[in-house]
Amino acid sequence: MTHTILTGDRPTGPLHLGHFVGSLQHRVSLQEQHNQTILIADMQGLTDNGHNPKKVADNIFNVMADYLAVGICPTKTTICLQSALPALAELAMYYANLVSVARLERNPTVKAEIASKDFGASIPAGFLNYPISQAADITAFDATIVPVGEDQLPMIELTNEIVRKLNHVAGKQVLIEAKPLLSEVSRLPGVDGKSKMSKSLGNVITFGSTDDEIAKAVRAMYTDPNHIRVDDPGQVEGNVVFTYLDAFHEDKSYVASLKEHYRRGGLGDSKLKGVLADCLVNLITPIRARRAQYIADPAQLRAVLLAGTEQANQKSQQVLGRVKQAFGLNIL
Repeated sequence: MTHTILTGDRPTGPLHLGHFVGSLQHRVSLQEQHNQTILIADMQGLTDNGHNPKKVADNIFNVMADYLAVGICPTKTTICLQSALPALAELAMYYANLVSVARLERNPTVKAEIASKDFGASIPAGFLNYPISQAADITAFDATIVPVGEDQLPMIELTNEIVRKLNHVAGKQVLIEAKPLLSEVSRLPGVDGKSKMSKSLGNVITFGSTDDEIAKAVRAMYTDPNHIRVDDPGQVEGNVVFTYLDAFHEDKSYVASLKEHYRRGGLGDSKLKGVLADCLVNLITPIRARRAQYIADPAQLRAVLLAGTEQANQKSQQVLGRVKQAFGLNIL
C-alpha cells in the first residue's frame, strides 16, 4: 500500500549521524515505495532563533546538501521550504482557533523543550504554537504517515484532535488523520555519552566532519570507567562506543565478537575506538565528498528546492481551499 509521508527538519545546523540513524536512512528507503515530502521547516527554526535568524537562513542549503548526499532523490521525494508555502501559515492561523492555550501548555514535548532552553519568563509565542504549525504541515499534504520519535507522539495526537474538530465543524470529512511511524532505532547518544546527539550541545559528528575530527570525537567517547587495564573485564551496556558500533558497523557478528572479548577482558579501549573510527570514516567519506560537490553548487541546490516547493505549493493550496470552505471563508 502506498502512503503519503510528511517529514522534515529545522535548518538550525548541518545534519549529523543522529539524524542518519533516526530518520535519513529510513527516508531513503521510504521514497522507493511511498509519496514522500520532506519539509525544511525554517519558520519553525525561528521559534527559538528569532533573535538570530541568520542561523536558520544560513543552514537551509546545508540541510539540502545533506539530504542529497545521503541518497534522498528529488525525483522520488519532494523537498520543499516551509516559508515559501503560504498555505502553511494560513492553515496554522485557522487551526489556532481550535486549540486552547491550556492544551498547548499541557503538551509534554513542548514542556520538555521549554525546560531545556534558556527562555526564562520570555517564551516566544511562536514556540508555544509550533505544535499547531506542525499540524498545518502534516494536514497540508494529506499525510497518512508521519515518521517520528516517541517524543513527537504528542504532536501527532494534537494534529488528529484538530482534524477531528475541523471535520466536526464542517459536518463532513475535510482532513484525514495521520498515523505515526516510530523509528526502529532509538536516539543516538552524543559523543559525550551524556545526552542525545544534538547540534545545540555540540556533541555531534556531521557529514562534513574530516577524518581527524571523526577520530578525535571517537577518542573522547565514554566507555567503561572501571575498564582501567586492557585485561580488565569491561561493561558493554551503556558503553557509547558499542552503541555506535551497533548502529553503524555492517558486520554484526564481528561486533558481537568484540562485545564478548570486551566482557571477558583483553580488549583495550584504544583498539575498540580504532575499529569505530575506521567504521565511521568509511561511512562518512563518500557522503562528505558528495556533500562538498552540492555545497559548491548553490544554484543546483536552489533549483532542486524551488522545483519541490512549487510542487508542494500546489498541493497545500488545494488543502487550504478545503479548509477555508469548511470555515465558510471561500466567499471571494
